[in-house]
Amino acid sequence: MDRRSFMKKAGTAGAGAVAATALAAPAIAQENPKIAWRMTSSFPKSLDTIYGGAEDIAKHVSAATDGNFTIQPFAAGEIVPGLQAVDAVAAGTVEAAHTTSYYFVGKDPTYAIGTAIPFGLNSRLTNAWFYQGNGNTLMNEFYATQGMYALPAGNTGAQMGGWFRKEINTLDDLKGVKMRIAGLAGRVMEKVGVIPQQIAGGDIYPALEKGTIDAAEFVGPYDDLKLGFHKVAKYYYYPGWWEGGPTVHAFFNLDKWSSLPKHYQAALNDACAFANTNMLAKYDTKNPSALKQLVAEGATLRPFSQEIMEACFQAAMGIYDEISGTNQYFKKIYDDQTAFKRDAYLWMQLSEYTFDTFMMIQQRAGKI
Repeated sequence: MDRRSFMKKAGTAGAGAVAATALAAPAIAQENPKIAWRMTSSFPKSLDTIYGGAEDIAKHVSAATDGNFTIQPFAAGEIVPGLQAVDAVAAGTVEAAHTTSYYFVGKDPTYAIGTAIPFGLNSRLTNAWFYQGNGNTLMNEFYATQGMYALPAGNTGAQMGGWFRKEINTLDDLKGVKMRIAGLAGRVMEKVGVIPQQIAGGDIYPALEKGTIDAAEFVGPYDDLKLGFHKVAKYYYYPGWWEGGPTVHAFFNLDKWSSLPKHYQAALNDACAFANTNMLAKYDTKNPSALKQLVAEGATLRPFSQEIMEACFQAAMGIYDEISGTNQYFKKIYDDQTAFKRDAYLWMQLSEYTFDTFMMIQQRAGKI
């Protein structure tokens, strides 16, 4: 081969490679733009498990995008108060929020279904409805009317029924009780004589301590122990029939979400799914030891009576009928979840419930 011809061809090829490299660099930058978001939480940092969901999202999104897409979490009150989180997202004050949808039931009762409604789904069925049923699709049809898109990003599992200063044995005992309780559960409790109060998590203890309220519910043993409710209210009731499997959501400004590159949306989707699973696993791990400690420190466990449960169930059904008569979004989503629930519990009572009941009998007998 002629040496001059070879060197000429080699030089041309080298120039092509340099040009290709030069073209590739900005193309990669365009595909992986530097994006920085802020995520306001409705929870204080001291509640590490529920606030930790926002941190999980941030870590996983950053890792999946080589640090090109970052989300900085902020605790309740650092940017806006906890109960203004979705307002900040809708207005574009922040790009994202980590909160519970039912905190905003005052805007529209449909928000409640996004988290949990009284006598709704347990955590496993909640995830099934969101991921494999119509939950995500239907809730995001509604959230879009509010200028937002949302993804499940946490679940606490079935919650406790809350802390009371006095024993609650009958329906009459509930009359006049001022109770911190969120979502549609407040309307249900109002039907049986309770005076519901909407108070952010970090403000519950002082209200209970000062006697501004007589009772409060939040999550369960792990968080309740941290918040010290047992020091100011002795009786710890169960179950939290209004929150069988409440979802914590990550809300995103709809325009900001829509403008993300598709692979950034996928990374965010996966990060939220991890946060959803991880939060439930944390609570299932931490609640047992926390419950033992609460009892050791003087908490008295009490079940809600069958009379109270039945009365509240009937009140809830009446409220759903009332809302469905005037709110098309609520009716559409509630009817879908109810149909899902009807079949799901038919199955669960044969499998999970029967198995769990047998195993709990063995545990109580000291065999495990």
